[in-house]
Amino acid sequence: MHKIKQPKLISVLIISFLTLYILYKTFIYSPVIFGLRDDFKEAVPFQAIPSGLSGIRAGDCGACHAEIYEEWKVSYHAKAFVDPFFQAFWRKDNKIWVCLNCHAPLVNQQPWVIKGLEGGNIARPVKESNPEYDSEFQREGITCAACHVRNGIIIGPYEDSKAPHPTKYDPRFRTTEICYTCHQVPGGPFQFYNGGPCATYFEFEDNPYAGKGYTCQTCHMPRAIRPDAAGGPAREVGRHLWMGGHFPEMVKKAIEVNVEQDREKYKPGDTARFTLTFTNKGAGHKIPTGDPDRFFTVRFSMTDGRGGIIKEKTYTIGRWILWWPAIIEVYENRVPPLQNKIYTFEYRVPEDVAEGRHLVAEVTYHIMTDRMHRKLKRKYGLASEDGYSFVVYSKDVPLKMGD
Repeated sequence: MHKIKQPKLISVLIISFLTLYILYKTFIYSPVIFGLRDDFKEAVPFQAIPSGLSGIRAGDCGACHAEIYEEWKVSYHAKAFVDPFFQAFWRKDNKIWVCLNCHAPLVNQQPWVIKGLEGGNIARPVKESNPEYDSEFQREGITCAACHVRNGIIIGPYEDSKAPHPTKYDPRFRTTEICYTCHQVPGGPFQFYNGGPCATYFEFEDNPYAGKGYTCQTCHMPRAIRPDAAGGPAREVGRHLWMGGHFPEMVKKAIEVNVEQDREKYKPGDTARFTLTFTNKGAGHKIPTGDPDRFFTVRFSMTDGRGGIIKEKTYTIGRWILWWPAIIEVYENRVPPLQNKIYTFEYRVPEDVAEGRHLVAEVTYHIMTDRMHRKLKRKYGLASEDGYSFVVYSKDVPLKMGD
C-alpha cells in the first residue's frame, strides 16, 4: 500500500477546506444576524394618497395633527433611516435590502422592489427599479403612513373618528401587536439565539406587566389628554415619542440600584464589603433589550480621595454571542422584569490608612462597545458625536475609620 505524500495530503486538505468554505458561504451563511419572517420580508405595499389629503408625508399629516407631528419629529422613529448609527451599521452590512423594511418600510420609500430571492438566499434578491420611489420620503423613516395608511384609508385606535379623509378603526393599535413586526426579529439558519437577536415582544408578552394589562404603549407612548387633531374632542392620546434605550432618562426609569456596606466604620486590617443590587424595576421586558450589542457595566472603584484608583472590579449585564462561523448565544445574564442581580466588592483596609478612601459605584448603559464604535468611525463613516454610553447611576461612599 502506498502512503500519501505529505505535500499531496496538505493539498487535499486545503482543497477540501476551501470547498466546504465556499459551500457554507453560498448556501448557509447569512450576511445579516437575523432570519426572515413572512410579515416583514416584504415592504409595506405602495400607498396612494387617501381622498381629502394633499399627500402622505409627515408634514401633510402635521397640518391637522400638529402636536403628534412635533413629537414624531424628535423621535427615533423619525430618525430610523437617517440616524448616523443605523447608516454606519447599514454600510457595514453592504446596505442589504431587508433593513429598509423596518427603517423605511413603505414601498414608496424604497428604490427597488424585491420580487424574490434566488435560492431563498437573503443576500441574492431579485430587484426591480421602483418607479414610485421618493428619496425625500425615505428620509422620514418610520413615518406616519408606515403605520396609519392602508388602501387609501387612515387606520387608527378610535372607532368614532370624524375627519376629512376616510378612517377605519384597527384594534391592533390598542395592543402590543402593532409593535410586533419590527420588535420581534427571529434568528435565521445556523443562528442559535436565546429567543432571537431581538425578542422584546416575547419578553414583554411573558411577564408580570402584561398580566396587569400593560402594553408597550403604556411606557413608550405615555398618555396625554388633548385633541388628537385640530378641532377634535379632547381624549386620551398616546404621545408619539417611543423613548427607549437611546434616552438616559428612560433607562434610569427602568432600573433601581442600591448600594450597601457591611458596617458604618472600619479599622486598619478590616475587610470592607459592599453590595450593589441592580433591579429591573420599570421595564416590561428584559434589560438590556433589543439590539444584542447593548449591555450594562457595574463598576466598583476604591479611590484614594484624590481621584486615583486603588482597586477596581467590573461586572457586565448583557449577552455573549459567538458570531462566526455560526451565530451561537453562549450566555446571557440580562435581568427580567421585577427581578434583580446582586454584585459584591471587597477591599482590605491597609494598616496605614486613616481617612480619605472612597468607594465609587457606577452603572453605565452601553448601546455598543468602544471597540465597535471605533470600527464604525474608522471603516464605515460614522461621524456623529452622539453618545453611545451613559452613566445611569453613581454613588460615592466615604470609607469612614473608627472603632
